Amino acid sequence: MLRNPDDAEDMVQETFVRLYRALPRYEERQRFESWLFQILGNCCRTANTAFRRHSARADDDERALEQIPSPDVPGQEFDHEWGEDVRRALADVPDYNREIFLLHYIEGFSYDEIEQMTGVKQSALKMRVKRASDLLRARLSPIGGRE
Repeated sequence: MLRNPDDAEDMVQETFVRLYRALPRYEERQRFESWLFQILGNCCRTANTAFRRHSARADDDERALEQIPSPDVPGQEFDHEWGEDVRRALADVPDYNREIFLLHYIEGFSYDEIEQMTGVKQSALKMRVKRASDLLRARLSPIGGRE
């Protein structure tokens, strides 16, 4: 959800601080994992908003790409290049679509759970995932995404 790994680490720490403070308000009828990701999502959205005020997107993308580790195993060159392409393509997806896409496909949350976390209705969630998927497909296809 955040383009910079250092920012992501900071948000994980912030999430656990907020989680600790909010623990007395936790209701056991909801899944703890969903509740945790709701807090994490709020922290990341706040960080993204603050970050946009202070830095240009191009600078952020360059820093994120510089921090991609180089593969130690020669046979992993293709995987590394593919991963870099995916990271770049994901950076082009608007934040509100990228967040939902990652929650659904990477974290494995159902649309019901994501609706509880974000407050966004399922029809809108499905549309955001579709738009993110379409953009990623276009950026990663051999014809559409390459210059």
